[in-house]
Amino acid sequence: MTINIQTSQLVAPEVTQAKMDLRASAAARIKPYAQYTLADRLEEQAAVHGDKPFIIYQGQSFSYAEVNTQADKVAHAAYELGLRAGDVCAVALENRPEFFATWFGLTKLGVVVAFINSQINGVPLVHAIKSTEAKAVILGEECAELFVQTLSEHPELADVPLYILEDKEKPANCDTSCFSDRFTAILSNMDEREFPREHRRDITAETPTLLIFTSGTTGLPKAAIYSHLRWLTSGDVMQVTVNAGAEDVFYCCLPLYHGAAATSVTSTALAGGSAIVVRRKFSVREFWKDVQTHNISVVQYIGEICRYLLNYDDAVNDSKGNRDHKLRCMLGAGLTAESWRRWLDKFGDMEVYEGWGSTEANTNLINLDNYIGSCGRVPDWNRTNFRLVRFDMETETHLLDDQGNYIACKPGEVGEGLGMIINHPEFGGGRFEGYTSKDATEQKILRNVFVEGDEYWRSGDLLKFDHDGYFYFVDRIGDTFRWKSENVSTQEVAAALDDFKGAETINIYGVQVPEHEGRAGMAAIVMQAGERFDPQALYELTEQRLPRYATPQFVRVSEAADMTSTFKLRKVDLQKQGYDPRAVNEPLYIRNDKAGTYQLWSESVLRDIGFPPFDGSNKE
Repeated sequence: MTINIQTSQLVAPEVTQAKMDLRASAAARIKPYAQYTLADRLEEQAAVHGDKPFIIYQGQSFSYAEVNTQADKVAHAAYELGLRAGDVCAVALENRPEFFATWFGLTKLGVVVAFINSQINGVPLVHAIKSTEAKAVILGEECAELFVQTLSEHPELADVPLYILEDKEKPANCDTSCFSDRFTAILSNMDEREFPREHRRDITAETPTLLIFTSGTTGLPKAAIYSHLRWLTSGDVMQVTVNAGAEDVFYCCLPLYHGAAATSVTSTALAGGSAIVVRRKFSVREFWKDVQTHNISVVQYIGEICRYLLNYDDAVNDSKGNRDHKLRCMLGAGLTAESWRRWLDKFGDMEVYEGWGSTEANTNLINLDNYIGSCGRVPDWNRTNFRLVRFDMETETHLLDDQGNYIACKPGEVGEGLGMIINHPEFGGGRFEGYTSKDATEQKILRNVFVEGDEYWRSGDLLKFDHDGYFYFVDRIGDTFRWKSENVSTQEVAAALDDFKGAETINIYGVQVPEHEGRAGMAAIVMQAGERFDPQALYELTEQRLPRYATPQFVRVSEAADMTSTFKLRKVDLQKQGYDPRAVNEPLYIRNDKAGTYQLWSESVLRDIGFPPFDGSNKE
């Protein structure tokens, strides 16, 4: 894939390194062995900022002191329910103030909090709860129906206490008698008193505090371990990066069960004593209203959100753009160079911190220079644990030299991003905290990469860099692709559709869409002899089994499956053909959620869903 950068002003390497040194200094503030946790940070900031707004939601403002008090009440209630330090409690809530109070309250008790995707049900939901060994689940009424559906099919979930939390905005529209209302009852009768710190007295900064699910290249999502140290350090590092202070207002419109919103936004705002405006779900129509109404100064983005906002502004503002705001800083990932330039042209100059990393990563990249199109820079290879090694995308293997060592990439070469694993008693940088699954953790570690005995975390991401040290994301390795900010496992999607009536094989893969970040899902389906493809039946099955971001956007009905000699389905050629009817030369369908079905390919259907024709120049 060609990267065309009409660059912003080039920054001297020593200037970039000075910014990185400031971040490194912030990362070293907290020692792994310190008896200091997320709860201690909250209590400190509540003492300092008191009545200052912390969480702002739909016209309501909750001060630092109020959030801390609500967290105390949750901690007392959780203790009364029998939860203790070191236990795991799963939480399934949409973005609302109760998310923070519940999360922080459990943390005051020393409970490890497992964030559950509020959109899933069935096998993925059971897996999420069982794989974390949760002693209890606190779920919002907004998630009740998904849990009820799951319980009817998976009675093994009934052995975990399920405590329902009221949601006045979205009350449950199903029978909730299978849930306990004891947690809510205790909370409603709880007086306001400080929760004793002694209950978490043995917890140090390197102790796990969160379990956040992240998709790998195969199978169901894995629960990544997040320590207090890594969460707090993330906030300290980003606070000095964006110079966040008490006058700043952050915008949280991404789901809090994701690592980005729960870690980067929340930890940075808390470190700076800033406020957070929380929106239940992202709204393209309300974004700039929120930014203007609340004087929002810092926004976390994903590339897809920026594209939505740019296109919406083209439609409603006649391409003039909106500069009547106080937004000074953007942090996120997936912003293309073209969208980046359009954003600045429309909405004015601001700092854009495009980055690369993942929830479980022990290394990262971040563009500190506003260098358009890049996700980060390495000015000095001796001062980072990040490495890029050559990778053959066709064979999906690393290239080795004559001595059997991995080969570091040169400028322009595509390789896999790695992070050298460092376990030092005095600082947390470079640690790979892994997953709840030891096998999954082991699979992410490469050994003897450059020298005997070294260990590296492997990202599964392909990147490349230029002669000035600026990096550019290329793609994911293997079967997982990103769409609408979510990692989509092709194996998981195929398993969900495995019993589609009349299907012989279903091959799931991602295809590039011009002007869109990531890849859209596509299914190549071979029907059994005598069976006909039913587009409406497939649509209805995907609606039942999959969240919208994971559903195939395109379907091609093939006569035979393309397999290797070991009976593995091929994907590379299919990905290159994309949804180009000239290359596919088979019945090709497009998912149209407006029509509620899959429709035969046509330019009008493409226009209806907002997709451009397939562009052959976009092929790799």
